[in-house]
Amino acid sequence: MNIAIVGSGYVGLVSGTCYAESGNEVVCVDIDQNRIAQLCEGKIPIYEPGLEELVRRNLKEGRLRFTTDIGDAIKNSMVSYIAVGTPMSASGAADLTAIFKAAEDIAKSITGYHIVAVKSTVPVGTNDRVREIVGRVAKHRADVTSVPEFLKEGSAIEDFMRPDRVVIGSLSEQATAVLKEIHNPFVRTDNPILVMDPRSAELTKYASNAMLAMRISFINEMATLYDAVGADINAVRRGLGTDKRIGSSFLFPGVGYGGARASGGRGAPAGWREVPRARSRSARECAQGFWRSRHLPQNELRGAQGCRRAADSDRVERVPASQFSAHQVRAEAAGDIRWPEPV
Repeated sequence: MNIAIVGSGYVGLVSGTCYAESGNEVVCVDIDQNRIAQLCEGKIPIYEPGLEELVRRNLKEGRLRFTTDIGDAIKNSMVSYIAVGTPMSASGAADLTAIFKAAEDIAKSITGYHIVAVKSTVPVGTNDRVREIVGRVAKHRADVTSVPEFLKEGSAIEDFMRPDRVVIGSLSEQATAVLKEIHNPFVRTDNPILVMDPRSAELTKYASNAMLAMRISFINEMATLYDAVGADINAVRRGLGTDKRIGSSFLFPGVGYGGARASGGRGAPAGWREVPRARSRSARECAQGFWRSRHLPQNELRGAQGCRRAADSDRVERVPASQFSAHQVRAEAAGDIRWPEPV
């Protein structure tokens, strides 16, 4: 299958490389000329275990290439995945400008039946707006679908190649059949391909993020309670986690969760926004408790560890450790805080 990936950032690069590894012909597109030049030489601008090796192998074997020419990539492909960024605006909502621009550029370039699959994390209803843009601009029939990603930083290759499930949001039987064909190699262990309408697929992604964040926030709230009554949070965590209805994943107390979606914005339902509030409380309480217990002198150079968003990742934006240090700076006017470079 000939596939185009529009957006060669974290999600786009991992997805495109894994699609190529399964035997597809993949072209990854990006407007950043320096990034594309690096990728064409097999140089990876992000750190993800196993990714560099896969990129270089598929480049060498001709299944993967990179370009800034979206028109060329689309006209030679049957399926285009939109994997561009959706940064948070000042209001906290997702900025969908790049999504809609990508949809328009794809629609202008298709030369026959085409499938547009939105892989970026987007608010519910975005697929409808992309469908309207494609239908208005395209001169050929095109189906618009949603194929959300469920990748964990640090284990993204494993997550993509052996997913717990693949979610396809589609209103077209033809598009569904093609997308199933693309993803069948990844579910040979009988993990399901779940087909639903696009709005349900978009909400499934948000619900998954929210559930994981709620579990972390819940155990942190419990840790605050157990500290007040003199209980052992790790003993309680084991008591909870051994219940098969609950399970032990994401039940480890700490400063909180991190990542680009840590605020709960980006179009998330308003009722879920208590989760990031609990995250902020956890960071603040950890910071206050830590610095009170240390009695460190003012203007001392401090160091922060745990500055990455996940193990085996080099990304540090919106990590809990940044909130930890920020609370200290505001509370005590501390000296410089040194952030180590991820390795």
